[in-house]
Amino acid sequence: MGLFVYAFKRFIFSIPIVVLISILCFGIIQLPPGDYADAYAALASSTGGGTVSKEYIDQLRERYGLDQPFWVQYWKWVKGFPTGDFGIAMSLQGTPVVDLLKERLPMTLVLNFSALIFALLIALPIGLYSATHKYSLLDYLLTLIAFIGIAIPGFILAVLIIAISIFWFDSAYIGRLYSNEFIGKEWNFDKTIDFLKHLPVPIIAIGIAQTSNTMRIMRGNMLDVLKQPFIQTARAKGLSESAVNWKHAARIAINPIISRIGVYLPEIIATEMLVSIVLNLNTIGPLFYDSLIAQDMYLAGTILLVISIILVIGNLLADIVLAISDPRIKHELI
Repeated sequence: MGLFVYAFKRFIFSIPIVVLISILCFGIIQLPPGDYADAYAALASSTGGGTVSKEYIDQLRERYGLDQPFWVQYWKWVKGFPTGDFGIAMSLQGTPVVDLLKERLPMTLVLNFSALIFALLIALPIGLYSATHKYSLLDYLLTLIAFIGIAIPGFILAVLIIAISIFWFDSAYIGRLYSNEFIGKEWNFDKTIDFLKHLPVPIIAIGIAQTSNTMRIMRGNMLDVLKQPFIQTARAKGLSESAVNWKHAARIAINPIISRIGVYLPEIIATEMLVSIVLNLNTIGPLFYDSLIAQDMYLAGTILLVISIILVIGNLLADIVLAISDPRIKHELI
């Protein structure tokens, strides 16, 4: 009951945070000088499309309400949220933003959460092993690999993976999330298999930095917990070393990792956007980049808001899982 009350209070507290975030998102998008009409005119001139007349620019501003005050534009944007209306993507011939999200957001979530799971599944056991075999040869080797993984940006790693796949393994499964023949096709067994063949490259590129970072954190946490008095007591009672390490020490050492999931999510999402641009993935990363260039406030603002909501939900879930995994926190809630 105490855990339910805690989760409900956190959810209620998240509502005004999301409202504040929506205002900040909409304001941040409009910070650069000019608006979509100016960006449209500049793009037309730079691509050889000729000079756009001032009358047409004024018509664009009037059509999309760009000549209205900030609060009027903001209200026009948010009033459709309850019905799933996030405005129109001005830079994509007036395509509804919700249609673009339906197309690209599921892929984005699959990539981000797959990268997070990949990082945790690889990093946690390696971190535990390194801590329980401190200063061994394998510990030094794993530490070196971890530092290299932290130092290499995800988008650079994506380029390296592409080069290795092409020149060493002659692989065709690079770039995009499925082959050209499946673009625009309905999902079936063949497309799913093709998707799974393409999935490892972006997951590794996105998750390798968090894998390395989590491994180092888990190793440090485990070493601190192994020095605690209750660990010495468990050993004095005659428990096996594996039982002490995995049943008692690991359970406490993993709690800071759970609390950091809310921190991992923004890092993974930021990496995913860059990797998606490099690999030309069908996610919101390239879409967000293009919308920022075009100063498409509805599309860019909605994507930024959706990412922020994911982070809020991620932090909420991390706190709930932490309360479940740590009996001390659960006792305080009750």
